[in-house]
Amino acid sequence: MENNTPNNGSSQNQEQRTPNSNNTPRERRPNPHRQNANGNKPQNQAENNSHPNPNRKPNPNRKSNPAQDINGNVPDRPAPNGNKKPNPNQNRNKHNNSNTQNRTGGNNNQNRKPNHNNGKPANRPNNNQNRHAGNNKNRGRRKNVTTVNDTMRKYLDINDKVKDATMNPWRNADLTLPGKIRFTPLGGLGEIGGNMAILETETTAIIIDVGMSFPDETMHGVDILVPDFTHLHALKKEKDVYVIITHGHEDHIGAMPYLFKELQFPIYGTPLALAMIENKFNEHGLSQYTKNFNFVTMRKQHQIGDMQIEWMHNTHSIIDACSLAIETPAGTIIHTADFKVDHTPVDNYTMDLRRFAHYGEKGVLCLFSDSTNSHNPGATKSEKVVGKTFDTLFEMAKGRVIMSTFSSNVHRIVQAMERGVLHGRKVCVIGRSMERNIETNRALGFVDIEDKHFIEVHEVPKYSDNEVLIVTTGSQGETMAALNRMATDEHRHIKLKPSDTVIISASAIPGNEGSVSSLMNKLMKAGCTVRYKEFPDIHVSGHAGQEEQKLILRLIQPKFFLPVHGEYNHLAKHAKTAVECGVDKRNILLMGDGDQIEISTKYIKKVKTVKSGKTYIDNQNNMTIENDVVLDRQKLAEDGIINVVAQISQSNQKVVGKPVITTHGIVPDKDDKKFAKEIEVMLETMLLNMKPEALKDHKDIENDIRAVVRKHVSRTKKRYPLIIPTIFIV
Repeated sequence: MENNTPNNGSSQNQEQRTPNSNNTPRERRPNPHRQNANGNKPQNQAENNSHPNPNRKPNPNRKSNPAQDINGNVPDRPAPNGNKKPNPNQNRNKHNNSNTQNRTGGNNNQNRKPNHNNGKPANRPNNNQNRHAGNNKNRGRRKNVTTVNDTMRKYLDINDKVKDATMNPWRNADLTLPGKIRFTPLGGLGEIGGNMAILETETTAIIIDVGMSFPDETMHGVDILVPDFTHLHALKKEKDVYVIITHGHEDHIGAMPYLFKELQFPIYGTPLALAMIENKFNEHGLSQYTKNFNFVTMRKQHQIGDMQIEWMHNTHSIIDACSLAIETPAGTIIHTADFKVDHTPVDNYTMDLRRFAHYGEKGVLCLFSDSTNSHNPGATKSEKVVGKTFDTLFEMAKGRVIMSTFSSNVHRIVQAMERGVLHGRKVCVIGRSMERNIETNRALGFVDIEDKHFIEVHEVPKYSDNEVLIVTTGSQGETMAALNRMATDEHRHIKLKPSDTVIISASAIPGNEGSVSSLMNKLMKAGCTVRYKEFPDIHVSGHAGQEEQKLILRLIQPKFFLPVHGEYNHLAKHAKTAVECGVDKRNILLMGDGDQIEISTKYIKKVKTVKSGKTYIDNQNNMTIENDVVLDRQKLAEDGIINVVAQISQSNQKVVGKPVITTHGIVPDKDDKKFAKEIEVMLETMLLNMKPEALKDHKDIENDIRAVVRKHVSRTKKRYPLIIPTIFIV
């Protein structure tokens, strides 16, 4: 039998070691799982091991390895023998002695002889050993370590570089280009709608969309807002200017007639967008400017000034919506415009993601991307889910169905009309913009519904209620829209009935929540069944959620990123998403309307601020309302008005007769006389203390009266009314 005593120290120490004849315990505890030279267990096994194994027998086939490394380090273990079962107790007491030989390390497996004992290993662990091994049976073992040679390391480095290049494709662009571009938003930042921006090179400027927005409740008598075009007047004198249209929504083309009343430029866009602009020009008497139209082909670069621009199809809540790929002297710019990634659109034309990837691979200097839904996690639902909701609503409806949505959302309108035809209903279109847009889309072939399914509004009474579908405007609660006039019983032809079902397939634009709520109240008072938010898929957004924004960011992976289209909180959230997608936060700027950003291959920075703002429009006559008129209306609404009419004698500096003092919005009618008396006393006191030469100037007297009355009203009423004194000196 060979000696199985383990080497616990160096060979020199082994030669000098003498047996202990008195059986006194050694300073180091013995390992109870190891045998001494005589094959017997140590005498104090029970003291040193709480779980002794009395059944363990020496392995007659086990040989010691005199060449084994005993320096305490565990060498790499070669791959195990597939025919040998592991011994779970091999390294069990390794922690008791750092110098204990590792039986499984080094070359032990190479010196270990196979044990042919009827096909069973001689060192099979018994049940008692397995029971106490527990989850620590592999503690101290080294897993198989792959040998990393020079060739493998070389390809690891190569693939790291490939992955790094994949995640930073902007480095593929020519970063030595000397050009600089400037981007100036004039609308659409810090607000929803009113989108308009200018991209400039040294010789060329393109205006990306010219949209309108809606007023808030303080802008009395104002119907729409359009951007301030002051900066464009100066720009036209310096550079060649062009208008680039991405799609036909009102918040992207609604201000075009008002721009062309001041300035005229060449216009580039898809056929549908330009056809919708043509309708507006005809309405405003600007039909002669349709000669400025230039129709574009998607996936084709168009030379415009010193830029090359390609329209790339995207999916949105309108047909023929596009993003822009703009090659400039400084590099490639991608502008997504409004978009969402709809993989199952109504017309089956999906977003052209391959072109986005194409430009991303070439290298994009800067990405401008829609931020409207940047707070929405996940992805926006497909437009087709609204059609399924319409199926349910049409089956539930017993009387007439009145559906209202945005007049430019043709996919939504088509889905409603197709359901109406399927349920045997005639389609009646009401509302000027709705009628015009549907006819335009039918003429261009985007709406394929036969004439026989349409009826005029005066024909509605000829059909049973369950045979009528009315598609109308007014989903935002607009005062003059058809649906609001129906709700207030002011529509000439349509009177609401309790059996009617009204479907509002839209969400309230920020700022219009009060108008929409008021409309809902009117409809319910009329007894109608109103379908709105209780059906989650009655409306879906046309803007991308976070996952779609991430997809575009990853496809493009730009060097610089500028979030656009949305309020400041939307832009800030989109910027955080971009950082998560690998864009350096130092390469992101948050802009406001009027901020001018300069971009080159080496930097992005704000250089100045240009004049921006809003122009107020009265839709009843398509005329501009001056700012001071709107301010006066706000003043009247908030603080009221005081009129003072008096005659003053120049000879004795007294009021002739009794002054006429009228107020509105200051005091109730019952207190008018008391308030007028207070003003009269103040006026007489002021005149007594006034120098005689002051009566020579009407304007000075009126200003003094205005100051005295304002001080009195602000002290007693805490209001700051509009004060209009009219003085006659006699």
